Amino acid sequence: MTHDDPFTLDLFGNTAPSSGFDLCSFPLQATFGADDESFHLAKAWGLAGPIEGWTKVDFYDTKRDPIDEAAFRQTVEEWAEHQRQLALLDRRSVAATVPTPWGASQYAVVYADGVIRHSTASHGGFLLSAERNASIPVFIRSPEGAYEEDCAWAVVANAFPDLFINYEKRHADETLRQFYPDAWEALCGEILEPGQSRAKDRRRFEAENAGRWVVVSAILSSRQPGFVECVARLGARGDEARRYLVAEQRYEIGLFGFVIDEVRDTLYTGPSSFIGWGERQILTD
Repeated sequence: MTHDDPFTLDLFGNTAPSSGFDLCSFPLQATFGADDESFHLAKAWGLAGPIEGWTKVDFYDTKRDPIDEAAFRQTVEEWAEHQRQLALLDRRSVAATVPTPWGASQYAVVYADGVIRHSTASHGGFLLSAERNASIPVFIRSPEGAYEEDCAWAVVANAFPDLFINYEKRHADETLRQFYPDAWEALCGEILEPGQSRAKDRRRFEAENAGRWVVVSAILSSRQPGFVECVARLGARGDEARRYLVAEQRYEIGLFGFVIDEVRDTLYTGPSSFIGWGERQILTD
């Protein structure tokens, strides 16, 4: 390399990569102040010219958390390993105008026969052939063979691991565990404990608090200083709404909502800090 920056790794054997993600780390003094000499991870696509000429404005997806040289090098090595694994797969991009559940496909990537990932103007996901879809366990199978790109794609990665790189498989496992805990348990033969799956934790929270008042909206009270004015519903889903005053120092929303303590928190029917609340009917027992 022709420069002395220890935080930039040249994965392509030159200082002007023409394609792929270029990872770089640089001081963000304009963001953090002139005294900040920390480095931060950023991404760019197809940068031209020598590395010495690259600046912050050429990059996007800048991470705010500082990163040191060791962590940066580890990130780049992991990324390089992803690229090596991708090169061994037979994925190919194709023109596609077929309809999908997410709109007309604008382009597609063929992972294998019967496994195609489509992208549309707004969303995307995998479409499987009938034969491929039959390989998906029935308890998590989409009847149409459609698996959207946010979460359901993980079902495809789990069913056809030879078509995905290690990073994708780890991410798929995490996605199944967090959003499809019942399927994850059935596939892995393990029981998820509290704290291991957000979806399962939410179900537990909702079951435990189905008969309690759970805050669905809150605002610092301008009429009762030191208190948070809260709107709560039974189990967070009931039709009836009540307002409570909660001491500001103890109001912590938590992962799934603040649960009213009917001994410590005060049922409130006075003037509201919520705009327009005076026009509503306050329902109380």
